[in-house]
Amino acid sequence: MQRLLLISVFVIATCGLIYELIAGTLASYLLGDSITQFSTIIGTYLFAMGIGSWASAKVDKNLLAFFIRIEILVGLIGGSSAAILFLLFDQVASFRFLLYFIVTVIGILVGIEIPILLRILKDRYEFKDLVSRVFTFDYIGALFASILFPLVLVPHLGLIRSSFMFGTFNVLVALWLLYSLKEPQPWVRLHKIAAGLVLIILTFGFISSDKITSLSESNNFAGHVIFAKSTPYQRIIVTRQQNDIRLYLNSNLQFSSQDEYRYHEALVHPVMSALKAPKNILIIGGGDGLALREILKYPSVGHVTLVDLDPAMTKLFSSSPMLRKLNTDSLHSPKLKIVNADAFMWLKQQRANPPIFDAVFIDLPDPSNFSIGKLYSTAFYGLLHSVMGPDSLAVIQSTSPLVARQSFWCVNNTLRASGFQTAPYHALVPAFGDWGYVIASNRPYTVPTQYPAGLRFIDADTARDMFSFPPDMGPVATKIQRLDDQALIHYFDEEWSKYLIY
Repeated sequence: MQRLLLISVFVIATCGLIYELIAGTLASYLLGDSITQFSTIIGTYLFAMGIGSWASAKVDKNLLAFFIRIEILVGLIGGSSAAILFLLFDQVASFRFLLYFIVTVIGILVGIEIPILLRILKDRYEFKDLVSRVFTFDYIGALFASILFPLVLVPHLGLIRSSFMFGTFNVLVALWLLYSLKEPQPWVRLHKIAAGLVLIILTFGFISSDKITSLSESNNFAGHVIFAKSTPYQRIIVTRQQNDIRLYLNSNLQFSSQDEYRYHEALVHPVMSALKAPKNILIIGGGDGLALREILKYPSVGHVTLVDLDPAMTKLFSSSPMLRKLNTDSLHSPKLKIVNADAFMWLKQQRANPPIFDAVFIDLPDPSNFSIGKLYSTAFYGLLHSVMGPDSLAVIQSTSPLVARQSFWCVNNTLRASGFQTAPYHALVPAFGDWGYVIASNRPYTVPTQYPAGLRFIDADTARDMFSFPPDMGPVATKIQRLDDQALIHYFDEEWSKYLIY
């Protein structure tokens, strides 16, 4: 029994941390700003564990039976937590309250486990041996969970299936203890029935995880979900409603096929048409191949390097017939080299022998969290200088100057603080609203008057007007986005949260 209880410590420590990581990841997917979500989830969870530890002192009788009941409850609530939160995300008025309530309940239950186990084992070991053994298994379980979660669980099982699976482990610990009792107790039979029922529920949930995920995502997204995948970096969702195909990353809309041509023509052609025979091109982000589609309309282009962190993105948009049709098979161009790497680290690696690019297109997700925010910082723009010549141009998608005025001008002002001359502009993209871009250069930029034939949105008049801002979107003073003081993230969160975007 002693060894069984010590093994139980390893299992419950692993399960407890997995529930915490699932809650933090899920909150990041649904609410944005991963650092804030993980920080508050971890703080709430640890505080709740403290409450549980304190409450455990109130238990005086039949400690083993109480511990087994806790295991069954943790398995039921923790195991079903991801499914409940996904299903109710768009159905409850205050999702944050539900999220932190569930995290608190799980934390209290997990906080009760170790103190109760210590008291059960106190007569079987000397105190020093008891503490060292229990906490050794506890910390090893935590390490195991922290490695297993990003490398195996998220990319291969997903959050809902992982949650159900680890819930079953908690219940199996309870059943293992129940069937290990040598002397039958009056309460054992009832506990076996309860554990068996919960195990059936969790097993059914595990088997039905794909259906639960599809149901929750169909509630959260307009149209039919035709692709859904959790990667180590993000949650990728593709939906289709009649002729409208939409891409969502971590629940944030990236494009609508109805009007993405407006966004990508505005991103690409004011830069490419301003250059004389651009040959060597760099795209940072843009794993959907849509910006590349526009770039390849220029015959002078000889080589394009596309740096996108997530290989699942470039694989999806180079393999799906429907998405290949949307990007005109650009990701299969012989002129293209795909690099799946962190753009910040990739640029740092180029400093020894930096290639010079005629044009750089930074087509990243919005700066909604600190990991993306580093790619909008003075440090990143300093690295950008090293791969640009005196006549090179770069363009950065810079969120909406109407909805997020401070955020937009923070990007512009950060580029200027990094030594670039800037030319900010904007375009109406109905799926997003009025959207902003900033051109960065080492010399003054002139708006071109000639563009490729066949464009649906950009022409000389449209392009000229894009560089004019009405008073409600005009320049404002902002802080500068730096690695150690990411003001842009705070601007973005404050401004976009008013519009309930996430």
